[in-house]
Amino acid sequence: MKILANDGIATQGLEILTENGFEVINEHIPQEELADFLNENNIDAILVRSATEVRQELIEMVPSLKLIGRAGVGMDNIDVDYAREMGLHVINTATASSKSVAELVFAHMFTMARFLHDSNRNMPLEGDLNFVALKKSYQNAIELNGKTLGIIGLGRVGKEVAKIGLALGMRVIGADSSDTDGIRTLDFKFPNGQDFKYKIEVKKIEEILKVSDFVSLHLPAQHQYIISREQLDMMKDGAFLINTSRGGIVDEVALIEALETGKLSAAALDVFENEPTPEIQILMHPKISLTPHIGGSTLEAQERIGTELAQQIIGLLNEDLY
Repeated sequence: MKILANDGIATQGLEILTENGFEVINEHIPQEELADFLNENNIDAILVRSATEVRQELIEMVPSLKLIGRAGVGMDNIDVDYAREMGLHVINTATASSKSVAELVFAHMFTMARFLHDSNRNMPLEGDLNFVALKKSYQNAIELNGKTLGIIGLGRVGKEVAKIGLALGMRVIGADSSDTDGIRTLDFKFPNGQDFKYKIEVKKIEEILKVSDFVSLHLPAQHQYIISREQLDMMKDGAFLINTSRGGIVDEVALIEALETGKLSAAALDVFENEPTPEIQILMHPKISLTPHIGGSTLEAQERIGTELAQQIIGLLNEDLY
C-alpha cells in the first residue's frame, strides 16, 4: 500500500510504516497537482498537516484513497463528514502535540510579561546607544506567580496549560463547552509516575474574561468570532490574550483597537485569520508576540505524531486487507 506524506512525517513514523510493508512517499505535492499525483501513483492514504486541504472535490477525483491522516488535532482542512460517508478512514493525533502547544503558551506569556517581544526588536537597533533608556522602558514587567489564568477550552491542551499554570503558582480557572459554573477535577500525570488530582473552578466565558490577568484560548475552528469587540471590552483592564488554537476565533481588528487603547497590555498569536499571509498591522504591532503556527512544532511532538499516525494506519489499513 502507498502513502503520501504530503506535509512530511517524522523519521520514527516513517520507519514504522516502512517496516510494516507500506511504501511512503515523503514529499510535498502542490495542491493544484495533488489529484493527478494521487491517481497516477495509486495512493491509498494521504497524510497532511494544516498546509494541505483534502476537500470533497479531491476525494471524488481520487477513488483509490482509503485513509486521510491529519498530523495534528484540528481537521478543519479536511471534509471529514463527506470522507467518512464515502467509506474513508479519517484519523488525527489528538494527544501528541498537547504538551508542545502548552509550553508555547507559556513561552508567549513569559515573553509578554517581560516585554521580550519588544526588547528583541529594539535591542539590535538601539541597544548600543539607548541601553539605559531601554532598560527603564521595560522595568514594569510582572511575574506570573499569583496571577489569574483563564483557560477557555478545557480539552487536552487546556489541561496541559492548567498544569503548568498551577506549577507556577497561578490561580487557574476555566470554561468548557457546558458553559456552566462548577468545579472540574483534573487528573495530572507526571513523567516520574506520580499522579495528582486538582479541582479548578469552571465558569462561564464572560466571568473568565472579567477576572483573568491572562486568557488563553484552546478551541476548535469556529464559524464566528469567540473573542470580538464585545468580549474584549469585558476583559480586565491591562490583561493579556493568547491564541494558539485556531485563526478566526479572535477579531483581529478589534484586538488591535484594544491594544491601541491600552485595554489589553499585550497579545500573543500563533494562529491568524489570514494564514499564511497575516495582516501587516498584526505583524508590525509592538504589543503582539508572534509565532508562525508552530504550536506542535517540536521534535518530541513530531515524533509522537509520526508514531501515533503510523500505528493507527497499520491497524486500519491492514484490517481492510482481510
